[in-house]
Amino acid sequence: MPMNLPIALTWLRIAMIPLIVGLFYIPVDWISIPVRDAVAAFAFIVAALTDWFDGWLARRWNQTSSFGAFLDPVADKLMVCAALLILLDLSRVDSFIALIIIGREITISALREWMAKIGASGSVAVHRLGKFKTAAQMIAIPCLLYWQPLYGVSLQLVGQILIVIAAILTVWSMCYYLRRAWPEIRDRADRR
Repeated sequence: MPMNLPIALTWLRIAMIPLIVGLFYIPVDWISIPVRDAVAAFAFIVAALTDWFDGWLARRWNQTSSFGAFLDPVADKLMVCAALLILLDLSRVDSFIALIIIGREITISALREWMAKIGASGSVAVHRLGKFKTAAQMIAIPCLLYWQPLYGVSLQLVGQILIVIAAILTVWSMCYYLRRAWPEIRDRADRR
């Protein structure tokens, strides 16, 4: 397993997941809900920034690796799914939205693994639609974790709008990836 700064940042992102989740198990008489929510939102923002930064560093320093390419999306999916489960428990996100996003992540991960196994991973390479979906999620989730107005702006409303946009982009991007993979899927099914 290679170890460099980009991979270390990815591991840091994974390590932050129990920190974020653990905040919501601290008794409310130990930490106020607004402080807990602010710390969780800040930790999620830091983790999301490491996602961008580790990829940028890996490309800039020519430290890309197959292990890093595997670990990075796993870290992202774990982080997003953990945050969505917290938000679901707090009734800050609808269960249908969480199901759409988590279901898509599982489906596309499985599709990418299968396509890589048959040597056709290029047809399900990351597309800008998936990047827009990720950006909407990474902004919506800290807004929903924070759940308080900030400088007169209702982050609760911003988060709710963006998570719906993220869910729409999630379905759209899943359809895009499945359509790109369909010729291979059909070809493999016809051979059986």
